[in-house]
Amino acid sequence: MAATAVTPSDRHRTLLLLTIGLTAGFFSGLFGIGGGLIVVPGLVLVLRLDQRRAVGTSLLAIVPAVVVGAVSYAFGGGVVPVAAALLALGAVVGAQLGTRLLMVLSRRVAQWIFIVFVAVSVVQLLLVVPDRGQDFPVDPWRGVWLVVLGLVAGALSAILGVGGGGIVVPVLMLAFGASDIVAKGSSLVMMLPGVLSGLVANLRRHNVDVRAGLVVGAASVITSPLGAWLAHAVPPRAGAVLFAAFLVFVLVSMVQQALRPDPPHVHDDAPTQQAPTVD
Repeated sequence: MAATAVTPSDRHRTLLLLTIGLTAGFFSGLFGIGGGLIVVPGLVLVLRLDQRRAVGTSLLAIVPAVVVGAVSYAFGGGVVPVAAALLALGAVVGAQLGTRLLMVLSRRVAQWIFIVFVAVSVVQLLLVVPDRGQDFPVDPWRGVWLVVLGLVAGALSAILGVGGGGIVVPVLMLAFGASDIVAKGSSLVMMLPGVLSGLVANLRRHNVDVRAGLVVGAASVITSPLGAWLAHAVPPRAGAVLFAAFLVFVLVSMVQQALRPDPPHVHDDAPTQQAPTVD
């Protein structure tokens, strides 16, 4: 059987997918996020995938970046295992809760709650300088609140299609007093169970472009450690400002979604379920 020729359009598409992966991996390592905010729209533009399939493919694509980023932070002392495990426990339960809340909670109301939260976080991040020399002990009371934080992050991820990093990182820094490095590293570890669970579910539904996901994921492995290194290298104040700038991007994207009119068949008081993504 003759080998299938690789056309210029195939090469061009592969280069674009590699670019998406390199970009997503860098920001995943730098901000402690999954990278879905970059991967999903990139796949929609490059492959013309519908939103749901782009989300499923994104879950495969970001697994390598999340794993490599988490390992990079762990080697740099940026992961508190107990805290990350408690966050993950809450997030897994919260994701299930969020899918049920979709049936009774207005998505638009949830969007505006998230917008207000992000706006307040941006202001506070610009006023607070993280202390990287401070320990992050996990006593029983703090452990309970970490589970609650994971629960909220997981629920909002399911309701809004945003990931937990944009919620968990600022709260760990501002409410728990964690350094920006510990917040980002713990956020990446927290994401793993939810990402893998969502990936398995989408694979079963044949909702993943495996080749595209592997190409993007392979590229992300190259730049994720670079982003994590830069997060450690920049001063705490600069790191907080950079993360605030990222949240502004998230804020603008969410405001655009909240102001967008619903399709004629969708009513605000009866939201439909959509596949969750990660940021």
